[in-house]
Amino acid sequence: MDEIDKKILTQLQDNCALTNHELATLVHISPATCLRRVKKLVQNGVIERQIAILSPEKLGAGLTAIVEISLDRQSAEALEDFERRVLNEPALQQCYRVSPGPDFVLILQVKDMADYHALAHRLFTAAANVRNVRSFFSLRRSKFSPRLAL
Repeated sequence: MDEIDKKILTQLQDNCALTNHELATLVHISPATCLRRVKKLVQNGVIERQIAILSPEKLGAGLTAIVEISLDRQSAEALEDFERRVLNEPALQQCYRVSPGPDFVLILQVKDMADYHALAHRLFTAAANVRNVRSFFSLRRSKFSPRLAL
């Protein structure tokens, strides 16, 4: 990956809806070269996917919960079982297996506290292997960015 690839990635992180021609103009290369480079970045897995970032507040999902989960048993199978259980939850935005401390940190986006309570009951209290749940609720999001520094 060279500097032109990094320029392409920087532009796409800001706006993945750019046309190929617009992107080529911004990074000062021909449209054909730009298209070839973007396709290569996708094929190599550097660009995993292109998405739209939505406003949770405008769509009625204004409560962000950061949740630490500790399991009773930490065997590889138990950790994988927990991951499988939560990965199907639509409100789950991010799931990290962490160390040291809790076993998992989850980022959840829900409508309100009632929705969080129902989700927590469904995913955490009904699961016999969950030992401890520690939840934090965002009062204000100062920054959110999936951007990587290149």
